[in-house]
Amino acid sequence: MKLKGLSAGAAVAVTLLSSSSAFAVTEISWWHAMTGANNEVVDTLSKEFNESQSDYKIVPVFKGTYPETLNAGIAAYRAGQAPHIIQIFDAGTGTMMAAEDAMKPVADVISMGGAAFDKSQYLPGIVAYYSKPDGTMLSFPYNSSSPILYYNKDIFQKAGLDVDNPPKTWPEVWDAARKIKTSGAAPCGFTSTWMTWIMTENFAAWNNQQWGTNENGIASLDVELKVNSPVFVKQFQALADLAKEGVFRYGGRTSEAKQIFLAGECGIFTESSGGLGDIVKSGMNYGTGQLPYDPDVAGAPQNTIPGGASLWVFGGKSDEEYKGIAAFFAFLSQTSVQSKLHQVSGYLPVTMAAYEETKKSGFYDKNPAREIPIQQMMGKAPTENSKGVRLANLPQVRDIMNEEYEKMLAGDQTAQQTLDNVVSRGNAAIKEAVGN
Repeated sequence: MKLKGLSAGAAVAVTLLSSSSAFAVTEISWWHAMTGANNEVVDTLSKEFNESQSDYKIVPVFKGTYPETLNAGIAAYRAGQAPHIIQIFDAGTGTMMAAEDAMKPVADVISMGGAAFDKSQYLPGIVAYYSKPDGTMLSFPYNSSSPILYYNKDIFQKAGLDVDNPPKTWPEVWDAARKIKTSGAAPCGFTSTWMTWIMTENFAAWNNQQWGTNENGIASLDVELKVNSPVFVKQFQALADLAKEGVFRYGGRTSEAKQIFLAGECGIFTESSGGLGDIVKSGMNYGTGQLPYDPDVAGAPQNTIPGGASLWVFGGKSDEEYKGIAAFFAFLSQTSVQSKLHQVSGYLPVTMAAYEETKKSGFYDKNPAREIPIQQMMGKAPTENSKGVRLANLPQVRDIMNEEYEKMLAGDQTAQQTLDNVVSRGNAAIKEAVGN
């Protein structure tokens, strides 16, 4: 299957002559979507790589939100002006896999740099998500994350809640959120980023529920959504009721709700583990916990699925440029770099060596909550319901979900109506995308 609208022919970047050296420096453009503290990490990593050698120069370019960066990459490829490396969020993985002829598999790029690709170096759950069924890794897992629970300890104390015991199940979250609101400890009790990724996709995996057929699109992109089953309806009706009470506050479709939490307006917050940097930077007295689960589901919790993003390499570049990209990926894979990236950002270490080194250093003894996202993903072997979610048009399906969720939270429809609409509209869009 080919991605609609993409045409052949990516541009080959120009090798520039360094103004301070007689040697040619090959520039490698890196389009990304990192903001705040994570944008600072991108700039720092690029600077450190550039200073570590003199043959290549990584040029990071911020291109907007995750969806905006994906759209910018597609437009640039059509125009023959694609960057070398582009950061694509998890929802765009199916889209990029469908346009495989436009991309250079990262396993091949690494080999061009003179290193044999060894997938056993990487965390299994992460590398599997970004690989073809035959095991070929298509993109480099740069910033993988898992959703976790954050809470404001000062607000918990004001509400009379246990500051050392965050809620572990969704009913406990609802109870604590109502207490925060009714006690006047904060204007709202609970908010969340990414209703699609956290409250739908990860809710399904964490509770071992079917999100869609064909292993949620992992086995085949011809998928029928199944998110209107009773367990989902119960969860979303609870959110609708909380919104009506003013206990739940909706922030937006992606990460906008983070600002509500950082402002101290809500006491409980579900967000990517990768959001930790901005929370630490804010100086908030915060705590973390596992993503809550439904206690009525036998066997829950199961395992969460990776979010965040990976780095894709466009085709049509020169061998020298690919060698430069391979050198950069080798730099990013270094245990010291991965350990530091994990410890300062909240994202998961993508290599087993970095995880083991961090554990050996005693970091988790001093920061036990920082191991939470890793334990969530690696605690149990994935089932057919918890390997991940992959569609050729997942960003479009997420938009459909968000439209329906917003109607529900505004009080215009019930959770059952909402999820029935999600399934019918989503399935129609998926059929169109795969050509059925």
